[in-house]
Amino acid sequence: MAYQAWQQSFAGPRWERLRTAGARVQRPLWASTSTKDPAYPDVRYVEPLIGPQTISTMPEETMNAFRDHGRVALSLVQDLDEAQEVIGRLAKIGINMSEVGTRLVDEGISKFNQPFEELLRAIEAQRQDHRGR
Repeated sequence: MAYQAWQQSFAGPRWERLRTAGARVQRPLWASTSTKDPAYPDVRYVEPLIGPQTISTMPEETMNAFRDHGRVALSLVQDLDEAQEVIGRLAKIGINMSEVGTRLVDEGISKFNQPFEELLRAIEAQRQDHRGR
């Protein structure tokens, strides 16, 4: 459903005006697509996220597993009716997917920011070290 929303953002007259003015498509990035739970198939989070103009980051182990036995299919546009039904059932039991999405974004940003800040501190420490020489 996220891919479908992305497709709609880059279609229609408004997008065509932007494209004509030089705008370029910002492709969706699927990050952390490795399987953390060994009980799941090792390509569990790669196969369902295949679609045109997408980027998927994964460790080499997952990439090799996909090369070995992954299935290539235009999966991002499959089973959309079922996905909508699941979202509806979640809402009926009190799970607000908008809130879930916000929380995941916040947690994801934090997980990227912490290592980035550590990297900046390490660079600054090295810079200070070189100044002192």
